[in-house]
Amino acid sequence: MTTAITRWTPETDIFRNRLDRMFNQMLQDVWGAQLPTEDVASRAWLPPVDIREKEDALMFAVELPGMTKEDIDITLENNVLTIAGERKFEKETKGEEFHRLERSYGHFTRSFTLPSSVRTDKVDANFDNGVLHISLPKQENAKPKKISIR
Repeated sequence: MTTAITRWTPETDIFRNRLDRMFNQMLQDVWGAQLPTEDVASRAWLPPVDIREKEDALMFAVELPGMTKEDIDITLENNVLTIAGERKFEKETKGEEFHRLERSYGHFTRSFTLPSSVRTDKVDANFDNGVLHISLPKQENAKPKKISIR
């Protein structure tokens, strides 16, 4: 049996974006005016995180496109895993101007409370192709064991 995995989509943001576009178009058509667009720096940015559990470990995959491992800080304290960093805005070059900015920039922090069954002393992290992979192995007593019947 396969399990369907669904990805969270911010439906309210989609609705808000459509409503903003419609309202801006109405203002443009009627008065020739337009609402100011959202500033890039003011947008909240939270990179998407996938968390999966294997028989022997808890696995995190964090999408961080355009970043390097030097831009990322990972801390583990009191069974709370915190991933923080900053994606810097690409500077505008002479002779160019932006017409649309949809990518978010700035500082982010994601924190996750870990179950007591993980070994916080054996955390492994690697960064490959814009994806941060973190593996937290489970303690031996947390792994499933086959019990034979006498």
